[in-house]
Amino acid sequence: MSYAELSSMYSKDAAEYVYTNNAFRKPALSFVVEWIMVFAVIVSGATVALGFGGYFSHIFGVPQIAAAIALIVILSIISYIGIKESARFNVLSTIIEISGLVIVAAIGMFFIGNASVTVDFFYSPAGMAGIFSATAVIFFAYIGFEELVNFSEETKNAKKIMPKALLLSLVISTVLYILVAVSAVSIVGWENLSTSKAPLTEVVARVYPNAAIIMSIIALFATSNTVLVILIVASRLLYGLSCNHSLPAVCSVVGKRGTPYIAVFLVMLFSILALAVGGIKEIAMLTDIGIFIVYIFVNLSLIALRYTQPKAKRLFKSPINIGRFPMLALFGIIASSFMLLHFSVYLILLELTVITIGFAVYLAYS
Repeated sequence: MSYAELSSMYSKDAAEYVYTNNAFRKPALSFVVEWIMVFAVIVSGATVALGFGGYFSHIFGVPQIAAAIALIVILSIISYIGIKESARFNVLSTIIEISGLVIVAAIGMFFIGNASVTVDFFYSPAGMAGIFSATAVIFFAYIGFEELVNFSEETKNAKKIMPKALLLSLVISTVLYILVAVSAVSIVGWENLSTSKAPLTEVVARVYPNAAIIMSIIALFATSNTVLVILIVASRLLYGLSCNHSLPAVCSVVGKRGTPYIAVFLVMLFSILALAVGGIKEIAMLTDIGIFIVYIFVNLSLIALRYTQPKAKRLFKSPINIGRFPMLALFGIIASSFMLLHFSVYLILLELTVITIGFAVYLAYS
């Protein structure tokens, strides 16, 4: 809701930088917040690329890392070619992806309430601590909505369209996530899912063994689609920071194809390097730490702007307010801060290192 309101006020790439800078007028703070976002986005791309590698390895026997690197390189080329070409690939992949998720959800409907299948959906082997720890990891599946705002400069009537896009994508994905989760646990069980490299393929194969390969191919489209969007967003973040004079001007150079090709190349390089961070779980959790920190500052920005710019034009307004004060933004700050308590000291220190490097880059460039 905070992103939706802020996107209705400002339609610029490097959105988090724009929001925090307008709210607090502290370029160093704004740069570090966006630096964290850039790092989180790039690392998340590496995570999903590893997911692609897992499915590709399942089908063709190619090493997971090799498949992930190849995917990043190929999609970076598509990103360079142009946003229209990328959008066409995105639309096609999304249709295929949703079809696969609907298939999984539909298959599971035959198992819910089946006398031969007993599933306790409220069972938690590690109690509430396990639920919060799992949330810290799986929240990775819920990032991406905020990345839409970084397409603002390539969207017609962005201030009106972006809030709708944010909320619709959130609702649609939530419904799909719940249906797929219920279906998968009903068919395979959480014990098997937790150790599977190709979980959705295993779910379908349990019911229709001959359809397993189809599900793996659908999963390849799903993961590659996500990686493409992430690579584009990350390049636009670098582009936006450069346009705001927070990074060297070379990052905002636009080539003949109308894309910031140097930023695209740098994102490709950093994404490949991010594959060396660790396993898919560790990379996902590192991404989530950065996202929670960014969410704290985005919500703080909304609260500040409600008082410093009360008459600014807002085409969307976050609901549940006490006077000017947005209660959902306060809840967002509390929830994000609480989630930071559920990460290992090692990952927190790694994130602090990233932030320190961000300060150093800002000081060196400024």
